[in-house]
Order: sequence, then structure tokens, then C-alpha cells
Amino acid sequence: MKNIILIGMMGCGKTTVGELLAQRLKKTLVDTDRLIEVRLGMSIPEIFESEGEDYFRSVELGVAQALSIRDDLIIACGGGLPTQDAAMAALKESGVALWLDRDAGEIFDNEDLSDRPLAQAGREAFLARAETRRPIYEKWADATIHDFTSPVSTAARAKEAVEAILSWEKGERG
Repeated sequence: MKNIILIGMMGCGKTTVGELLAQRLKKTLVDTDRLIEVRLGMSIPEIFESEGEDYFRSVELGVAQALSIRDDLIIACGGGLPTQDAAMAALKESGVALWLDRDAGEIFDNEDLSDRPLAQAGREAFLARAETRRPIYEKWADATIHDFTSPVSTAARAKEAVEAILSWEKGERG
């Protein structure tokens, strides 16, 4: 089966929702940021501080390309991964992308972003980054999820969206 690719702003719930989807669909969750940390033996903040964002993005691209040749995964992408066309194009070849479109102000006000290097410039900068990324997420998303009443309800909406997309694609092919 195709991969399910979760995209959206940092802190929107991709990993949490991904864990629930993986349990429900009996798939393996891969969080791209966690995979990078394991591969490099450093946290994301340490990577950004010692190697810089460009280096991180190059590793992220390699991870996306490696995951794109696998299937049956739930892939929780780092918030900035979709800004790399080559990374997202590779992932989209392997599956469907769901955008978890959670309000950026709500994320900033309610989530612990202390370990997110690109969230340290304050609320206004975070909101501006989210607004800049909005058209990028829209571009790559096969479906958008707006229900954030609970992680369980978000996962349920995501599962429904994937089932609808796959059902439609199957109908298209005959």
C-alpha cells in the first residue's frame, strides 16, 4: 500500500497523529526529524547549531528520497521538508500527502517549541513562517485536515481522507 505522508507546521501534531494512524492501519511510523537525529547522533538543535540549516536540509532530502522507495509507511515530515521540491516530489511518488492545517497561533501558544530552532524568534516570526509555508503545504497536499479537537479525532479524519483518496484513485483506474 502507498505511504501516508503527513505535512504541516512544526508542532501541529504530525508525529502524534502518525502514531495513532500507524496503530489503526498496522503500518510503521517514520518521523523524518527523529530519523535524522538517530542517523547523525545529534538533536535537531545541535545539528542546526553545529552544521547549519543548509546541511540539515541536505540530510533531510536524502532521508526523503530513501523513504520514497519504501511503502506501507506513515511518514511524519519535518515542518520544513515540503519547502524542498525534490524531497516532496520523491515522497509524493510513493503515496498521498495530508496537510495537518492547525492554526499557527494555537500551536505557538499551546505547544512546547523549545527544541525547535526555527521557532525561537517569537510568535510573530512563527506566524509569518506559517503564512509563508501555507501555499507550499497547499501545493503538496492531497487532502487537508482541519479537525484538531483531539489527536484521536484528527487521526480519524486523516484515515477517512486517505480512504477517500485511495477509493477515488481505484475507481479512476477501473
